[in-house]
Amino acid sequence: MHRLGLAALALALALPAAARAEEPPHYSFDPRPPGKVFTSRLVYLGGEAMHSEWRAVVSKAMVSPVATQGYLSIYALNGTVYHLKYRSPKSAIPFGSGATFDWASLTSGNLMGTAAAQQLVVITHVPATTDTECGRARLDILFFDAAMQSVMPTLSLRNKVALTARVIHDAAGTALSVRGPYYKPGNHRCRADMLNATAILRFNNGTWSESPDYFPIVKGD
Repeated sequence: MHRLGLAALALALALPAAARAEEPPHYSFDPRPPGKVFTSRLVYLGGEAMHSEWRAVVSKAMVSPVATQGYLSIYALNGTVYHLKYRSPKSAIPFGSGATFDWASLTSGNLMGTAAAQQLVVITHVPATTDTECGRARLDILFFDAAMQSVMPTLSLRNKVALTARVIHDAAGTALSVRGPYYKPGNHRCRADMLNATAILRFNNGTWSESPDYFPIVKGD
């Protein structure tokens, strides 16, 4: 009886971990991401229950002999096939028509406090094209709206040169730590006022806040 009790306890402890969906060993995309894949990430936009896997893919394709186009493709898994649910530049965030990147990253976390659902954080960098430009960085957070059954952007940031981000957990909950050079309002130069500034993004009562306000929140594209 003692051994059976221990076995039952071990099974009970294992069940929550097993409830998290895992990808099948072999899967395909319908349709495939355009061009060459730069980076991809498994993300649980609809929660971590079984069969709720999503995958985000950033890719780049030549659209002319001298120009490339960046793409963000977000897929939901059905069986062993990922079906397309969101694609930019058809949707403006993060790439408009003709927009590209030289570097991109993806991360995810339960930033909006919606059960076990995660949000996708996309950071892209565009290099300077002239000696007077600094290059540009943007950060976009996307989520799955269960009522609309649609992937939507919820927040965007812009900055010169660079941005990085990581999910953090503290006494106030889960948040996003964003780091990059800080430029005071009115600074049109490439020289930053602070080289390594860090701001914390939080979602509370349906609203995003940033502290300190180093990287202004942009609404829309």
